[in-house]
Amino acid sequence: MEQPMIWLSSPHSSGQEQKYIDDAFAKNRLFAFGENVDGFESDLENYLGNGSHVALLNSGTSAIHMALIVLGVQKGDEVICQSLTFAASANPIVYMGATPVFVDSEPQTWNICPQALETAIKNRIAAGKQPKAIIAVHVYGMPYKAKEIHEIALKYNITVIEDSAEALGSKYNGQKCGTFADLSILSFNGNKIITTALGGALVSKDPAVKEKAVFLALQAKDPAPYYQHSQIGYNYRLSNVLAGIGRGQMEVLEERIQQRRNNHVFYKELFAGMPDVSVFESPDDKMFYSNYWLTTVLVSKEGGNMSLMQHLLLDNIDSRPIFKPLHLQPVFSDALYFGNTVAQDIFNTGLCLPSSSNLTGAEKERIKESVFKWHKAGG
Repeated sequence: MEQPMIWLSSPHSSGQEQKYIDDAFAKNRLFAFGENVDGFESDLENYLGNGSHVALLNSGTSAIHMALIVLGVQKGDEVICQSLTFAASANPIVYMGATPVFVDSEPQTWNICPQALETAIKNRIAAGKQPKAIIAVHVYGMPYKAKEIHEIALKYNITVIEDSAEALGSKYNGQKCGTFADLSILSFNGNKIITTALGGALVSKDPAVKEKAVFLALQAKDPAPYYQHSQIGYNYRLSNVLAGIGRGQMEVLEERIQQRRNNHVFYKELFAGMPDVSVFESPDDKMFYSNYWLTTVLVSKEGGNMSLMQHLLLDNIDSRPIFKPLHLQPVFSDALYFGNTVAQDIFNTGLCLPSSSNLTGAEKERIKESVFKWHKAGG
């Protein structure tokens, strides 16, 4: 009998979501406003601290788009973006008619390289193109080098958009990811550490930014007795029903973080005797506290990452290659790129392993057996 699929990162219910959903239906709050929207925003603001103000939106992608809108990015502007990330980090730049400029990673955190970033900024300023923003990503839940990146941004007077889509619960030097930049974003997609099925948020330290984001996300309706619009709006607000799922998920957020971190320990022990495989981990767990949203590995043997992926799939175990760097994507083939081959090398040798917070002991045994068979067969 075929074993069920072990997924890369599946949703994990807390069991508390239904009470909030039922409340929305009981009050007929089936809109993009209501007690759950207010409550979920408040829960996130309290969790993040640092004077955070949260505007719930319908995706992390919408949140990045909204951040660019709030910043006043215009057609022809340039926005610097980390190359080793999901396409949703950069696509909104193109929505704005702006131009993405991609920057390599550094090998310690796999995130935007401070040296390559400053090189890119100097190059664009010399060309008469002051970058409008920097999109820095905490990829796979690993915090980027916030001190260095934000010092560079301040030096050149460029706003950072902190992409914390994968990093809720991660910390840099004790401070929670999502609170370092003037504008940060979160994602609650089905595969994230907590989910609302789909959803995201824009985080700001300025309450006026939250107010503006909510206004724009509700079609930018002017305060008039009829439908009047003085600027372009968007249908980006999260629904009250889905926000109810988020409230139930917030009740177990710390537990979910620990479960993902426990998965990382499992994989470290699993691959301990396999010199060709290294489990990616923080350079310093006190400074770079990762939620390990996904546990990832590098396989040094040529083609080993794809060999392992194919072997796992034969045993109905899901795994995925590392994000293909955006500067190598066909859609961005004409974009500027600054750096070396760190991101490309990670892509060529890396693999994401099943990391769901509801990964069972029996599923871990299946993964262990499959990996051992792969290793015994020569990888």
